[in-house]
Amino acid sequence: MGIKGLTKLLADNAPKSMKEQKFESYFGRKIAVDASMSIYQFLIVVGRTGMETLTNEAGEVTSHLQGMFNRTIRLLEAGIKPVYVFDGKPPEMKKQELAKRHVIYSKREDATKDLTEAVEEGDKDAIEKLSKRTVKVTRQHNDDCKRLLRLMGVPVVEAPCEAEAQCAALCINDKVYAVASEDMDSLTFGAPRFLRHLMDPSSKKIPVMEFEVAKVLEELELTMDQFIDLCILCGCDYCDSIKGIGGSTALKLIRQHGSIENILENINKDRYQIPEDWPYEEARRLFKEPDVTLDIPELKWTAPDEEGLISFLVKDNGFNEDRVTKAIEKIKSAKNKSSQGRLESFFKPVVSTSAPLKRKETSEKPTKAAANKKTKAGGKKK
Repeated sequence: MGIKGLTKLLADNAPKSMKEQKFESYFGRKIAVDASMSIYQFLIVVGRTGMETLTNEAGEVTSHLQGMFNRTIRLLEAGIKPVYVFDGKPPEMKKQELAKRHVIYSKREDATKDLTEAVEEGDKDAIEKLSKRTVKVTRQHNDDCKRLLRLMGVPVVEAPCEAEAQCAALCINDKVYAVASEDMDSLTFGAPRFLRHLMDPSSKKIPVMEFEVAKVLEELELTMDQFIDLCILCGCDYCDSIKGIGGSTALKLIRQHGSIENILENINKDRYQIPEDWPYEEARRLFKEPDVTLDIPELKWTAPDEEGLISFLVKDNGFNEDRVTKAIEKIKSAKNKSSQGRLESFFKPVVSTSAPLKRKETSEKPTKAAANKKTKAGGKKK
């Protein structure tokens, strides 16, 4: 879910913190990608479009592999250096949200039937809603994509806990330039730069939306601690929010009172229903002190394992060998292109420690020939 309504809240109250960018703007940049969110998108797009789910001979779904393979190649061809970050064990607090999702998953069979009918009827709103209810990213999906990416020569990071938090930590510590996800809580974890739509699987060229957390805080006139409290009030994955308080009201209250504690002391409890034993303090701690690691191997983008890719994609998962072979050539070509680096890296200012060169002084008078040359060049005096 991320942070409920945060995109609209920022568009209305901090428009300078977000800007549209071209896909190619990130040439040479290292980008931490929320892998599970990307896989989810690849699986959803099948339901949205009414496409037939791709499977191998064993009947196992391969849509996630197709999506990950194609999108990663597009990133590499644009000179982008992706680092895919996978979720670890969810924090205890998130189990409440996961339990709610389990109720939705238990109704997946009915939703699948409804989705089929919606596709047949061309009901776009129903397709959008139901496609999300029919999709669940499994451990097998994750393991498949990890194997694929490693065979492609793309680095993989396994987070101890939340992928979004790990991505943000990599960005905060200058391991990567930005974080790519669809969940807005990447900003709540403090990612300096956050990108939406970089991994959009649709055929349409949707512009990338870039957010800068420093500009978010500046325009909202909040500290980072206050922004975290704002996100908790809006609604996050860790706990319920106060019923009746939406994004605009939450921003107004945070600006007025400065913290959730002060809001609770002054809020009209007859008007707003505060959750019983509301664990907002623990949610705040998870955003401020997430379980992340920086003890990771050096990020390297290596040559693809051609034999391994053909074996995994063609033999194991029924991909077309000719297409895979051509795709491998694209990967190799893209790796050579991205190794050139960004243009500004070649023009870093150099501080000189030596004294500036002086023009050689001379007491000699100009020769007669030189004087004549000067006169001719200057022409007659007026």
